[in-house]
Amino acid sequence: MKRHHQFFSYWQNWLALILVLSFTFVAIFSPLLSPDDPKNPGPYKVVGRVSDRIPQPPAENAPLGTLPGQVSVYHMLIWGTRDAMRFGLLVSLFSALIGIVFGAVAGYAGGMVNRTMMRMADAFLAVPIIAVVALLQQLWLTTISESVGGIDLLLWFSYRGLSITPRDVLTLPQSIIQSLLLHIDPLTLSLILFSWMPYARLVNALVIELKKTEFILAARSVGVKPRRILFRHLLPNAIAPAIVFAARDVGSFVILQATLTFIGLSGNSLWGLILVNGRDWILGAGGNVMAHWWVFIPATVMIILFGITWNLLGDGLSEILDPHTR
Repeated sequence: MKRHHQFFSYWQNWLALILVLSFTFVAIFSPLLSPDDPKNPGPYKVVGRVSDRIPQPPAENAPLGTLPGQVSVYHMLIWGTRDAMRFGLLVSLFSALIGIVFGAVAGYAGGMVNRTMMRMADAFLAVPIIAVVALLQQLWLTTISESVGGIDLLLWFSYRGLSITPRDVLTLPQSIIQSLLLHIDPLTLSLILFSWMPYARLVNALVIELKKTEFILAARSVGVKPRRILFRHLLPNAIAPAIVFAARDVGSFVILQATLTFIGLSGNSLWGLILVNGRDWILGAGGNVMAHWWVFIPATVMIILFGITWNLLGDGLSEILDPHTR
């Protein structure tokens, strides 16, 4: 049975594809599914009086109700999908790219070079990612506050669509480095810098094993250049498990982003911000958890569904990319 036929023989893989395509569709067509407010474009659409701090139930202008401040849950949910896809794919892609190249080069070099490079990876692996996120977040806020003095950065970071935009900030006198910092999300940078190590370890082990195979030994014997052997023969045969790992990481990174946003450590996940702004309304009168269900159920379902989707896709990819699969 051909591998792609085997992939489509499982309903879980069909479900994964449908969900991935659905999230992709929503991310691409967010401006059509929930158009911006012309007066205040961005991921936050106010459909009532900002001074009204009581979340309102679903209505025609807010299909999933509103948060305190009358921000549309539906609008944030739709635009949060675009944010989640961009964040998850970006972090996963760059983490995988760095780890794959690092592990492959170390494995092919072998000997002392390999041991040194992999000990470096182990050192990075030992660093607590939460500590790195907290450190970079503080450095980022400190640097930006010194650059744009007087701006409430937390307000800009959470509600940049309603107050000041990066373009407005860039009109202020500042250095090139400070300008670049305005476009860097410290959480994205932290995860990319400290999430590549598992990919490196995985690819490194596979490359070391592949170096012993007959076709690699034959290529060396006829004088094929090391660069060609590495990128033409070793990497294509060692990259499959890393692709599966990267697919699963897309959902994991988005869940982590939402979690860190919710606890206030870092990140600007729109789904997480829905939960942040609605957490005081989870329990209604008499402890009724369904009194204001729209402030937490839609975002929670989207976060869980997004994570499950990419895990299912990873499982499906492992079946068609595994060289031992028949």
